[in-house]
Parts: sequence; structure tokens; C-alpha cells
Amino acid sequence: LFLATLTYDTLRFEYEDFPETKEPVWILGRKYSVFTEKEEILLDVTSRLWFTYRKNFPAIGGTGPTSDTGWGCMLRCGQMIFAQALVCRHLGRDWRWIKGKRQMDNYFNVLNAFIDKKDSYYSIHQIAQMGVGEGKSIGQWYGPNTVAQVLKKLATFDTWSSLAVHIAMDNTVVMEEIRRLCQSNFPCAGAAACPAVESDVLYNGYPEEAGVRDRLSLWKPLVLLIPLRLGLTEINEAYIETLKHCFMMPQSLGVIGGKPNSAHYFIGYVGEELIYLDPHTTQPAVEPNDSSCLPDESFHCQHPPCRMSIAELDPSIAVGFFCNTEEDFSDWCQQIKKLSLVRGALPMFELVERQPSHFSNPDVLNLTPDSSDADRLERFFDSEDEDFEILSL
Repeated sequence: LFLATLTYDTLRFEYEDFPETKEPVWILGRKYSVFTEKEEILLDVTSRLWFTYRKNFPAIGGTGPTSDTGWGCMLRCGQMIFAQALVCRHLGRDWRWIKGKRQMDNYFNVLNAFIDKKDSYYSIHQIAQMGVGEGKSIGQWYGPNTVAQVLKKLATFDTWSSLAVHIAMDNTVVMEEIRRLCQSNFPCAGAAACPAVESDVLYNGYPEEAGVRDRLSLWKPLVLLIPLRLGLTEINEAYIETLKHCFMMPQSLGVIGGKPNSAHYFIGYVGEELIYLDPHTTQPAVEPNDSSCLPDESFHCQHPPCRMSIAELDPSIAVGFFCNTEEDFSDWCQQIKKLSLVRGALPMFELVERQPSHFSNPDVLNLTPDSSDADRLERFFDSEDEDFEILSL
């Protein structure tokens, strides 16, 4: 009975939900020990932006839904992986959210980009309406690839972040394409390309130093999303080690995917379990208060994160990486090449210098089911049963 009355705050310090194991805990490229760094693990998890179902937001498109309960879980996961990219871009990977502590303006700028209203860059309204162009009606479930394509389109309007978003299709990452995208020369004199820097704010995760701007101006920060299918109806065990390695890379943005019927945002792993943030809680929509400051506690998961066996993962996923600089991208390429040498780890995708000639024939590799299969599997993955919704207090 006592356990049932524990509050989130109590749970925050009990850690009963985290396994006592010698295995390292990996969270988005950071390695932790459960025995000596429990507090750091939970602070890292709590600092990620957590987007869940919401209710009573302005109607999508003026006359559409006012809640995304039952259909928006993959859209919320897309928001979470993209929010992590924006946090790395504007606040840095080391940034932490501490309850009650005054946050810098850039934090609220990031959060405001995802608020449930029509004019936020990456709001549920924008994602749902942009998805119509991808063949998804408003209120229809998305797969990982669809939400990645929509976010790429929306990022072009986010001049503040000035991101290069690349979606690697056909299980292949083409380095030449990415370099061309990120090195597209843009004037750094413009306010859009180089946001104003406050004296106490980090620029692009770096302290403002001579030369940093010049170096960064030659490379647009990269968000790389790789939609993959790691098996037909269940994950092929041969990919599991490779998937784990993705969470170990400092460039990791995590993975969006889930179990059949529900989407999750995976941020790490311990042993044979994935660690994830779950969007399946319905919270009231948040409105800025009178001082135009945003009440932000409901955007941070303040209890131990969920876990599930890697073997339960639906094979349809999208893996994300963020490369702030050209050096980050070169380092990422080296790590991917080394990964191909790990015994017992089957590569999830191919890394090539330039577009292979066989791309003109999509059946050559026969890596993906035909479109009718893919569509059927995506619908199966995205189906959601409202009976299973948990309404939060």
C-alpha cells in the first residue's frame, strides 16, 4: 500500500525501477554506472524533452482534433528526437534541466518550437498538416519514415536553428550527399544563420571564442535520420549489437520506433533492455502564463524511465545522429566503419562515399519489402488502441 502512494518526486530518489547491474548504462552517447552514478543517470533522462499526448489544444487546422490521444504517439516521438537535436544545437549535450532552476532563454526558445499551437515550428499542428503532403490525413498514424520526412520539411522554416536535415534512404548513407548539404555556403552575416548570442549563453554548444563562429559557419549542423527495417515482423537478432553501438556514439540522438501498436523514443540501453521515454500519457495542453514564461515541468519525465527487452522492438525504426561540426561527422563516419569490423554485429546500413550506380534499380539489394508490404506493415506498426491510454492526473 505504501508503494502505491509514492509520488514522482519520491520515485525520483528511490531508483527501485532501475536494475542493480554491473552492466554499463548508455544514454545518448554517455556511459554511466548504476552503482556510482544513479543521480547522474536520472538527471540526464529528466533533462530530455518529453512530449506526450495532450488534450484541449487549439483545433488542428481550425476545425480538426483538439487532442492527439490515440493517434499522435509517433508524432510525439518525432518531436522528442528532434528536440534532442535542438538541445544539442543550442544548449549542448552537457546541459541539464533542474526543477525550479531558472533556465536560459535558449532553452525556452527550443521548448517553444514544439508547443501545441499552429505557429510553433515543430508543433503537432505543423506535423499533422505537413503530413497531408506525405499522404497521411490528420489524425492518421505515422511510421518512423513518415515523421522523419515531415520533420525535414518543417526544419527548412526554422531559420534560428539553421539545420541541415538528411534522411538516408535505401539503407545507405552517402557521405558526398551529406557534405554537399552541410557545406552549402550560407552568409554568416545574416541573423538567421547566426542567431544572436547572449553573453552567458553557449553558441552551438561551445563557449563563444574567436574562430568558433568562422569554423562553424562553413558547416550547417547536421541532423541525420536513417529509417530502417531490421527484420520483417520481428527484429533480427544479428542487428542487436549494432543497434546498441548507436547509443554509444557521442553523436547519438536515439531511436524512434516501438512495439507493435505503440511508438516510443529510445534514448539508451542497459544489458539486453532498451531505455525509453513513453508518449502514452495524456496531459492538458500548456499555455504560457501572464509573464509569458512557459510552465515546463510537464515536459520532463521526473520518474525512472521505462525499459523493455530489445527483442520486443518492432523492426521498423529510425535512428538519429547529430553532427555539430564537420569534425563530428568525420568522427561518426570512422566509428561506423569500425563498427563493420565488430564480430557478430550485422551492419544496419551501408556507408558509402558516393551514390552507388545500382540505386537506379531499387530491387538490386532487395532490402525492403515492396510498397504495398511496407504500407501494410507501417499500418500494423502504427495501429493504436485507445482502450490502453493512461490518463495522467
